[in-house]
Amino acid sequence: MRAPTRVPRKARVPERDVERTMTFAALARAPDRRRTEARLLTLVVLITVFGYTYTGLSMGGLRPGGLAVFTAGMLFMTVVPHLVLRRYAPRADPLILPLATLLTGIGLVLLHRLDLTYAQTPRLKTAQAADGQLLWTVIGVMVCLAILLLLRDHRILQRYIYLTMVIALVLLMAPAFFGADMYGAKRWILLGPLSLQPGEFVKIMISVFFAGYLTVNRDALALAGRRVMGIQLPPGRQLAPIFTIWAISLLVLIFERDLGTSLIFFGVFVIMLYMATDRTSWVVCGLLMATVGAAVVGSLEPHVHGRVTAWLDPMRAFTKEGQAEHMSNQLAEALLSFGSGGISGSGLGQGHPELIGFAGNSDFILTTVGEELGLAGVMAVIMLYVLLAQRGLRVGLSARDPFGKLLAVGLSGALLLQVFVVSGGVTGLIPLTGKALPFLAKGGSSLVANWVMVALLLRISDRAQRRREPA
Repeated sequence: MRAPTRVPRKARVPERDVERTMTFAALARAPDRRRTEARLLTLVVLITVFGYTYTGLSMGGLRPGGLAVFTAGMLFMTVVPHLVLRRYAPRADPLILPLATLLTGIGLVLLHRLDLTYAQTPRLKTAQAADGQLLWTVIGVMVCLAILLLLRDHRILQRYIYLTMVIALVLLMAPAFFGADMYGAKRWILLGPLSLQPGEFVKIMISVFFAGYLTVNRDALALAGRRVMGIQLPPGRQLAPIFTIWAISLLVLIFERDLGTSLIFFGVFVIMLYMATDRTSWVVCGLLMATVGAAVVGSLEPHVHGRVTAWLDPMRAFTKEGQAEHMSNQLAEALLSFGSGGISGSGLGQGHPELIGFAGNSDFILTTVGEELGLAGVMAVIMLYVLLAQRGLRVGLSARDPFGKLLAVGLSGALLLQVFVVSGGVTGLIPLTGKALPFLAKGGSSLVANWVMVALLLRISDRAQRRREPA
């Protein structure tokens, strides 16, 4: 008899070798990330310098005097970070830095446009902000580079989550006891001639804490409890964390009258909780608790109640009844500004955004976009924010470690929430919150905090891509 022919078994390739074989193409494309980034950064410099020059020519008919300083600042914001990324984070996402730089450059152009009007109209008594904002931009970029140089692995932050949360709570509560009451809210701490908004840094710290906390406790929080009205609620003993965060956000809303920080603080936790557990019941509980808390505080706290009243009937501020109640007319002026801009706007330098007063270079800077660049400009700016958040969520999906996933999602969620509460407030969708529009609005604390967020996203994306490619 013939011996049965043995069919040779297919050699099994170790999983590590399979991964190596499949990712050589990705490794060959790795340098393309930085080349793509360089092309985009070149386009960013051209767009912002053109906008700065056009604004000066449109309003004064002459080339703006600070063009050389502005161009040098934009070159520093693009060339130096790009070179650092090539050396220390070569596989980082190629779109995050150009998007952040473009938004910052647009903000500098808008502040320069407002400064020209403030200089021509001394009766407005509004200090110029573009030069100071450029200085804070350089500081923010340098902080971003320092983080990229010193923090080689984002997972190191997971070791200090409780220390981070203690510092965040101290900063969050500090304005209630040591802060200055400005524009009806206590969100600033005055340090001599400087003012600090701790809430801008708190949103990053709580994202770090929640990412570490949920990484350890997500299995317990994912347990199912009773079913009410078709919704699977979490167990009662697991509701303690969300009740604690809810109570802290209400305390911020009551003692500091800061609706924006309270919404972002609670919203980031609910987003990350849903990401960690994949349970819709947490989102439902969070929305119900946020609605109840905002309704109670809005009816009892005078400052918050006044903003809700102005939101429900903004045009009443122009009537005798509204003036007797000292209602703010900023929302009504913002709506008129958006309406006068139409689809394409009046053109840079051709509108009157300065009529909104001090808010022209704060959270109401979006009205300058709406009036002079129109609905098209507003949608373009919002899409830049959406694209930046999308890249952050993409980084979270590509990360292999749970901490990196949750941290990237938390940072992206905080950015989206802040854009929502600011743009929703100035357009009348929700009551005014007073938060600064990320990257665009005047504010050193906000700008530095946003560049810290950019640094963390770049580091996580570089680490995630390195783990997908062979050593």
